[in-house]
Parts: sequence; structure tokens; C-alpha cells
Amino acid sequence: MSKILGIDLGTTNSAMAIVRGGEPAIIENAEGARTTPSVVAISKTGERLVGLLAKRQSVTNPKNTVYQIKRFIGHSFDEPGVEKDRKMVPFETQKSANGGIEDGSASR
Repeated sequence: MSKILGIDLGTTNSAMAIVRGGEPAIIENAEGARTTPSVVAISKTGERLVGLLAKRQSVTNPKNTVYQIKRFIGHSFDEPGVEKDRKMVPFETQKSANGGIEDGSASR
């Protein structure tokens, strides 16, 4: 039987669940929590960070920490709402080839 994985991608936190014995079961993260901050980052040493580790270093490394990205999914770069949201985040964004929005470091 194939495995089923469900992902709840939230603006602030995310969760994952699998089906075990016909019942859904939330997967705990490395810290034992049932939700994980929806944050990713590249540390100052180049390490990829996800969740709580990424969130913890966001104060000292804001330009390399991406959060609230769900606000941009499915929108085009030139929408007035996107422009407003772009001003609220410290990380760089840019217009993608298809008119969407992407991380500004993509061209580096």
C-alpha cells in the first residue's frame, strides 16, 4: 500500500501528517513539536536552515531569512498587494521570468 503525506503549509507555521492504520498522525519535528515555523534561511556560513533554527537567527540575518512566503504564492510581481507585502519583508525579491515573484538572490 502506498504512503500518504499531507502538508499544511501555513503562513506562520506548517505541519505534516501521514496515515497510519487508516488514521492520520501528525509528524513531530526534530524538536518534538507538531508544528514547524514556516521559515527557511541561509546562515552566514552558507548552511541551509529550516523551521525553528531559521527563525531563531532571523534577527541577526534578516536578508537571508525567508518567511511569510505564502503571501506571494499564486500572485504576480506587479500586483498592488504584492508590492505592499514586499515592503514588509527584509529579504530581496524580484520578478520571475513568468511574471511571478522569486527570491532576489536567485540571480546571484
